[in-house]
Amino acid sequence: MFFKEREIKGVFEIKLKSIKDNRGFFMRSFDDNLFKEAGINSNWLQENHSKSLLKNTIRGLHFILPPYTDGKLIRCIRGKVWDVYIDLRKGSDTYGKWDSIELTEDKHVCLYLPSGFAHGFCTLTDNCEILYKHDTPYQKDFDFGILWNDKDIGINWPVDDPIISEKDKNLISFEKFTKNYGGL
Repeated sequence: MFFKEREIKGVFEIKLKSIKDNRGFFMRSFDDNLFKEAGINSNWLQENHSKSLLKNTIRGLHFILPPYTDGKLIRCIRGKVWDVYIDLRKGSDTYGKWDSIELTEDKHVCLYLPSGFAHGFCTLTDNCEILYKHDTPYQKDFDFGILWNDKDIGINWPVDDPIISEKDKNLISFEKFTKNYGGL
């Protein structure tokens, strides 16, 4: 595994090493010792699996409110997604900044987000599947999000006519989140 910190401090792109032969491949997708050596000390408590059937589906921008904010380890196991995250950490030098990374079934890359980030993605192919490890169990009453196309954030989504859930269409603005919560 190779750990590379992204532009936003605390976020890591993790390149996985696969051993290939005529049968396919073998790959270690998580190693607690290697994560700790890279400074990532997470205790994964839950894993979720998301499937999006159609290209141009946007999911997000989701997070869990305090005191249940969670770190995530995200990996695309089928298809290709454009993964986006926004720094919502109180006092962070990059508060309100976003970044993105393409995750695909073939690249064998994971994304580590520490606690305090909103997360979403856009499918670039049909039939995309994502696995998420979480270091805090899901708390329905604290499930929250910011509007995917908020003008103050200014994410340049790679799609003109996205497929979006009613829930995600009705999330609050970044400005309202900041005014009401001040960050995570």
